[in-house]
Amino acid sequence: MQEFTLKIEGMMCPHCEANVKKHLEAFPIVDEVTASHTLKQAILKLNAQPSEQDFADFKKAVADAGYQVID
Repeated sequence: MQEFTLKIEGMMCPHCEANVKKHLEAFPIVDEVTASHTLKQAILKLNAQPSEQDFADFKKAVADAGYQVID
């Protein structure tokens, strides 16, 4: 299992964390997401090596949820 951290701007509360978690856990490669609005990040536990397309899809999912991934 691999871990990857996304820095996310715009989460303000536990509801935001749950929203980000829901969007990211929809991917088959993602086993678990721990999101924190106070740390402005989401830690993804992945069951496979992510591709560049996976990272682009993660960023789009976060954007679709109403937040922004910071590079």
